[in-house]
Amino acid sequence: MKFRCIALLIVLLFVGHFLFAQNYKYQQLERMSEPSDTLRRAAGKVEIIQDSRIDSIVKMHIAYNKSQEGIIGYRVQIFFDAGNNSLKKAEAEAAHYHTLFPTDTAYISFTEPYYKVRVGDFRTKLEAEGYKHKILKDYPNAFVIQDFIRFPELH
Repeated sequence: MKFRCIALLIVLLFVGHFLFAQNYKYQQLERMSEPSDTLRRAAGKVEIIQDSRIDSIVKMHIAYNKSQEGIIGYRVQIFFDAGNNSLKKAEAEAAHYHTLFPTDTAYISFTEPYYKVRVGDFRTKLEAEGYKHKILKDYPNAFVIQDFIRFPELH
């Protein structure tokens, strides 16, 4: 009986020691993760060393982007026709679209021999597909097509 009590006491001492050791290691890790005073004093200073040609390349890229009329995106095509009165039909279709959806813009374009009416300025195909489903009851033959779109307004 005495032997069992002594063995139990020894086991409890070892387990208690390991638990205390883990707590001690955790406290050391916490102290190591705190920034030192030297790091706090050096914070906020960044020095960029680069070739001067990089600035000229960035300026050329900015100028190129300003010269572009838009970006590649998606629109929904609601009408296309070829023939003698196709321009008048396209204009009439764009006007009809504008009466149904006054806040949206319809674009008329000509690629020989077709006049086309496309609507919307969507960055992703998913947005264009969602809009197509919105207008599908009025334009059952509408389909999504990749096109140059105007730059979206930033809010």
